Amino acid sequence: MSSQDFTNLESVVNVIGLSSKPLWAFAEMWYQVFLWALFSSMFVHLIAAFIAFAALRLHKQGRWVPLGIVIMGLLSPLSGGVITSAAIAGVYRAAGFTMAPMYALVWGVGQTVFVLVISFSRILATL
Repeated sequence: MSSQDFTNLESVVNVIGLSSKPLWAFAEMWYQVFLWALFSSMFVHLIAAFIAFAALRLHKQGRWVPLGIVIMGLLSPLSGGVITSAAIAGVYRAAGFTMAPMYALVWGVGQTVFVLVISFSRILATL
């Protein structure tokens, strides 16, 4: 994979608008799945931060909790989201499939939904 692969990526506006052709290259697939995971994670964490700020705005130390929520909403896709998006793109590329931009949205938002389900379930307490 050369640096040439990453120079021809779609703009963020085209990714959000789902207005691109089917994705064939690994870098295109990875980029779009990752951006959707990042956007959906930030959306969920910003809502949670707003709720936390509204509930804890008068607390001396609690008012800083929303900052931690937003930071985790950014760090989580930047660490785990990069890896899982690369795995999804790698499977598509190895199988020789093209990925429609709508599937990139489903895979990216699906990662966030999966993290939400695991977070709200009691499965982590059993490990």
